[in-house]
Amino acid sequence: MATALYLEQYLDSIENLPFELQRNFTLMRDLDQRTQDLSKQIDDDAKEYLEKVKALSPEQRVDRLNKINSAFSKSREFGDDKVQLAMQTYEMVDKHIRRLDADLARFEQELKDRNIDQAAAAAAAASAEFDARTDKKKGRKSEKSGKKNKKGRLSDDETPKSKKKMKTISTPSVTPILTLPSVMNTPSDVLDMPVDPNEPTYCLCHQVSYGEMIGCDNPDCPIEWFHFACVGLTTKPKGKWFCPRCTQDKKKK
Repeated sequence: MATALYLEQYLDSIENLPFELQRNFTLMRDLDQRTQDLSKQIDDDAKEYLEKVKALSPEQRVDRLNKINSAFSKSREFGDDKVQLAMQTYEMVDKHIRRLDADLARFEQELKDRNIDQAAAAAAAASAEFDARTDKKKGRKSEKSGKKNKKGRLSDDETPKSKKKMKTISTPSVTPILTLPSVMNTPSDVLDMPVDPNEPTYCLCHQVSYGEMIGCDNPDCPIEWFHFACVGLTTKPKGKWFCPRCTQDKKKK
């Protein structure tokens, strides 16, 4: 009954997951296509500018360069949006995986508790049965002894040559309830999911990507991507942004 309840609740929680994943993947594919089209436009504008640069006036050169620069900025925004969608998709799936692990841990603990209760009940029943049989046998033996004394078959000083040995009743073994695989020993082991060692790390904290992140505009930045919280940001800043390390190196120069 508990298994069906956990399964039903989990299936209800992931009912909309395929549609949400499909929506994110469609948006990412659309951003890819727009980025490719923009890159092609940038190549064409740059080629045209190089061919006609000598014939252009200073104002026209500035306009052409501003147009190309604007296209580059737009392409970077598309890339940032795609990264955000990818991280959102990862967190969406990871959330359901963690919930499944937590439900499995709780279900296993319930099975263990039920197993202990049933074992205790079986032991108590076996002990009660043993006591009842022992009392019944003692009563029969006492009754036989009284009859023999009345008939004078045995005196007080006589000792019977043989006595019947009391049979001991062994407590029946209790078969434990089948539990989940031994992989999940404790709930805490399940909830602490290990990080993939092959997953790249970012930011000053050297952690994997999660939440909102921002890229450093320094092309030579060794880290490139940073978590908003680690660099003190709550929203995406306008214009170019440089990480604390690159800013400090720039001031030194």
